[in-house]
Amino acid sequence: MISTDQKVWTDEAFMALPKDGHRYELVNGELVDSGSAGMEHSYVACILVALLALYVRQHKLGTVCNSSTAFALKNRNKRSPDVSFVSKERLKGLKRPPRGFFQGSPDLAVEILSSSNTVEEIHTKIVEYFENDTRLVWVIHPDEKYVLVYHTPEPERLLRPQDTLEGGAIVPGFSMSVAELFEEWDF
Repeated sequence: MISTDQKVWTDEAFMALPKDGHRYELVNGELVDSGSAGMEHSYVACILVALLALYVRQHKLGTVCNSSTAFALKNRNKRSPDVSFVSKERLKGLKRPPRGFFQGSPDLAVEILSSSNTVEEIHTKIVEYFENDTRLVWVIHPDEKYVLVYHTPEPERLLRPQDTLEGGAIVPGFSMSVAELFEEWDF
């Protein structure tokens, strides 16, 4: 059994945490249990991962990761966005994904809000992402059915279901209807 109250976390100790259905981030030297996400949260993430990963792979733009990927930031925090994209330019020289953490933040970080998230927590993550070279953040709110788009730590656009979510210069050519993230099942 691994103690989760240690103060200095090596990469090996962090990666050896129990696979108990919880997601952990390392924030200011403290282990933060992100808990387990509900089905709606995971469903929205899966839709986005499926569409984005297929597009990125077909166009050889880089790689897409899910929430089990931690990114090692300059301040020593380890953050795990719900969905992330790293461009091929930042992966040059690699033949396979690193076994450990990616050094730096993703080019695109996606956070899907759940009832346990606070505005302060999400804002802190967004600021950290941009301080570590993230170029685009999408914050998805399933209950309110909107997406906030960031190119800096301040939101730039609010997208509703009738709008189109676009990758812009970060994921060139990628677009999808925001409504696809929130559609009701018809089966």
